Amino acid sequence: MEQITKKRVLLVTQNFYPENFKSNDIAFELKKKGYDVTVLTGIPNYPQGKYYPGYGLFKRRIETIDGVKIYRCLQIPRGKKYTKFLLPLTYLSFMFFGSLWAIYLSFFKKFDSIFVHQVSPITQTLPAIIVKKMQKKPLILWVLDLWPDAFISGSGIDNKAIISLLGKYVDFSYRNSDKILISSKGFKESVLERTADEKKIQYFPNWAEESFQDTIEHEIPQLPDGFKIMLAGNLGVSQNLENIMYAALKLKSENVRWIILGDGSKKVWMENFVKENSLQNSVFLMGKHPIETMPAFYENADIMLLSLNNKYDDLKKVVPARLQSYMAAGKPVLGFIEGAAADVIKEADCGYIMNPEDVDGLVNLIQNKIAQNSDQLASLGANGKAYFDAYFTKQKCMNNLIEAIEELN
Repeated sequence: MEQITKKRVLLVTQNFYPENFKSNDIAFELKKKGYDVTVLTGIPNYPQGKYYPGYGLFKRRIETIDGVKIYRCLQIPRGKKYTKFLLPLTYLSFMFFGSLWAIYLSFFKKFDSIFVHQVSPITQTLPAIIVKKMQKKPLILWVLDLWPDAFISGSGIDNKAIISLLGKYVDFSYRNSDKILISSKGFKESVLERTADEKKIQYFPNWAEESFQDTIEHEIPQLPDGFKIMLAGNLGVSQNLENIMYAALKLKSENVRWIILGDGSKKVWMENFVKENSLQNSVFLMGKHPIETMPAFYENADIMLLSLNNKYDDLKKVVPARLQSYMAAGKPVLGFIEGAAADVIKEADCGYIMNPEDVDGLVNLIQNKIAQNSDQLASLGANGKAYFDAYFTKQKCMNNLIEAIEELN
């Protein structure tokens, strides 16, 4: 693709390098394409919950990385353990101090467009809206979490006054966005209800890290023998981990090994469950590992597990980014999931689907079908890779993003 005439883009995102988010790809890829990219973000603290070494109140608040100018506003670290008080303070501190930086940048820098990488929280849109209003430039919002639904499912807070206030803020954010990119087709109806302008909405899916397609070998811990079901990513309240562990318990005497990679608020509960039920030979909690080592882990799995509970409607509309990484690696997918992600698995013909509440159904599926069909697993993995190459490569997604930016300029 030809290099674009240099234009100035402000990327607003609460999380940025050295934190591992898609906002990194967006900034650095746009820079490679000839854009002048500025990032307004917070002091990195995710997921550890404390500032990264080398960063702090008086350290590296303004820096340039690979030609991208980065302004880091003050934000309260989220803390190691989730609390109903500290996390909202993290969100609000970025909203407030980011807005102060937005005013400063509006006076001293000029932009042609503003882009918001909107994972949680939605409140990070305010600094972007300030720049939009002050400079009268178009704003593109990439919705990866539906609010206030994601707030309810992630926090358990369902106070009507708080939810109503958040809903009004979401309406405000959508109203002030010139284009709304949605990471899942399942988001469209919810977004349309709030904006009533279908022309604003455009499907813009996640992509996988390029490392999932490389052939570089990385050393990883030895994995156990047996039929290996692997889950990689966040171990939180939304991942339906209780039912996964109940399935593991029912399959305790089988030659099935559950390989769990990642960290999160439910990890301690899982460790205790494994210990209390003597599942040490069935369930292996292997912690977090660098993203570049994931292909080596995936290569040694028989099937990759994708799981979300169906307690909240917003989770049925989400397509977790890990699905794209599973497909990029050419691995079959066991979808313990409903909704938009299940639709992608069916459309790509890359795996199996089971209702996330049906533990016995999952057990029977693993015993009687999945673990007995290695040839079919290979075929399903190949289907997923072909679908990924057609729709989810980073280059394809970035080209679509550039088109969206150019349409508004």
